[in-house]
Amino acid sequence: MNRKILFILPLFLALFSFLGKNNGEIDETKPKKNEPVFSKVVYNGNDDVYKENPLKEGEFYNPILQGTYPDPAITRKEDDYYMVCSSFAMFPGVPIFHSKDLVNWKQIGHVLERTSQLDVTNAGISRGVYAPGITYNPNNDTFYMITTAITAGMGNIVVKTKDPMKGWSDPIKLDFEGIDPSIFFDDDGSAYVVHNDAPKEALYQGHRVIKVWEYDIEKDQVIPGTDKVIVNGGVDLAKQPIWIEAPHMYKKDGSYYLMCAEGGTGGWHSEVIFKSDSPKGPFIPSGNNPILSQRHLNTNRENKVDWAGHADLVKGPDDKYYGVFLAVRPNEENRVNTGRETFILPVDWSGEFPVFENGLVPLEPKLEMPEGVENKTTEEGYFPNGNFTYEEDFSADTLDYRWISLRAPRENFIEKDKNGLKLNPLETNINELAPTSTLFYRQQHNNFSFSAEMNYTPKFEKDLAGIVCLQNENFNYVFGVTKKDKDYYLLLQRTEDSKKTILASKKIDYKGDLQLKVEADGDQYKFSFAKEGEDFTNLGGTVSGDILSTDVAGGFTGSMMGLYATSGNNAVPN
Repeated sequence: MNRKILFILPLFLALFSFLGKNNGEIDETKPKKNEPVFSKVVYNGNDDVYKENPLKEGEFYNPILQGTYPDPAITRKEDDYYMVCSSFAMFPGVPIFHSKDLVNWKQIGHVLERTSQLDVTNAGISRGVYAPGITYNPNNDTFYMITTAITAGMGNIVVKTKDPMKGWSDPIKLDFEGIDPSIFFDDDGSAYVVHNDAPKEALYQGHRVIKVWEYDIEKDQVIPGTDKVIVNGGVDLAKQPIWIEAPHMYKKDGSYYLMCAEGGTGGWHSEVIFKSDSPKGPFIPSGNNPILSQRHLNTNRENKVDWAGHADLVKGPDDKYYGVFLAVRPNEENRVNTGRETFILPVDWSGEFPVFENGLVPLEPKLEMPEGVENKTTEEGYFPNGNFTYEEDFSADTLDYRWISLRAPRENFIEKDKNGLKLNPLETNINELAPTSTLFYRQQHNNFSFSAEMNYTPKFEKDLAGIVCLQNENFNYVFGVTKKDKDYYLLLQRTEDSKKTILASKKIDYKGDLQLKVEADGDQYKFSFAKEGEDFTNLGGTVSGDILSTDVAGGFTGSMMGLYATSGNNAVPN
């Protein structure tokens, strides 16, 4: 037989087989990707506290990072300040900020931005990266970021860089248990790691200890056998203090200081300080502990700020000390939807021990600026605070660092489009413990609106795209468009403790363009939509933001709004 016929015959047979199975038509039973394009997003924050307390010359707002940016740690090299925060299962991990003056901050990226550095693929949102510490070592001109990764067997890790603007190394796994590590570099070149750990024998619920290890800078590892308990329980073990954690060590005037959080990251949170002649102790507590807390104050105080603690100290540009720490701003129902945020206060270290200035009285929304500093937080590129509007049309070459995903890189599902940003739907949905095709922006105010312009036409009942408000995988709202039979429906689904309820659904006739919006007035949330050329229409009435609060949903994160798409939808219209 002719060689050409032998070569071509199998191709004809394969084609004949395909046509026989499909009658020469495309198999419509197989799902096809259906990709929404988001062309414009507007976030507007409008809290009363900022309207009632406008800035005067020489003032700036506190918190300096609004929204879920908890557990701040800070370091300094010459005139450059770098600050990091916890990120849990958010990806990329550990947001990092830069400032020249402690007032005006720019986000320069994330420390853990590669999958080789962080695996949170199947982690619950409050797992992942806990309490990072960042320290500059002048002895070798190197920055260290050390943290606990509660995921994928990572444990305690350290990454390094000569320049935080240029990325960080892959992680080095450290050989010790416990959480909340930080590194201290002494003048003589020696180094130490301090961290929270379990006691040999727990005396009560919440009993923890602080340990110190000698650290080998050449091997980047703690030195076996050098560990020592330097704080047992807290300031006074007889009072059964709980959750001594987040330790940081400092040296001043030849003495060593150990500052820790105590009381748990809630209503009893505080910051305490100890002193020693040696980094290995014994450490003696200050007689004026706590040096920062809001726990003893009137619970009904105006413009309430609470849960203050988990702090770190740095010397400012005016040669005065400052402390960054976490705290929360509850809404009128005393619920925490914006999460634990990053605040700052000046610190008086004129005496033997440092004390946060006005850290034991109700925290004010404004602070005086360090001498010679100009407030630039309203200018392009600087992280905004107070009331502000953020608009995004996704036309820039790079995505703003404030947009994050969960459990996997954003690049797995986003794609730049001539009309905006395209989301390639994954088969997972927002309630699954897996990566989803959702691009998140943190809620930064108790009173806010978040609107998105979307072009999308679902083709199958498993298709849905829209916006979500999420506290975690078991507590969230989904507001989007899907298909039922041959009709298009807009629906609002509430998930509370994994139980899903369709609060409202509406059959709509539209041509693909839709605006979706969520508005919050404290605990009251409203979802609305607008077809092209029409006004917004509410769907589902007013709903409670309770499931978006830490006190109801649990965990360590705040609420986030997301641009959402899925080809695995299980929310069915009524």
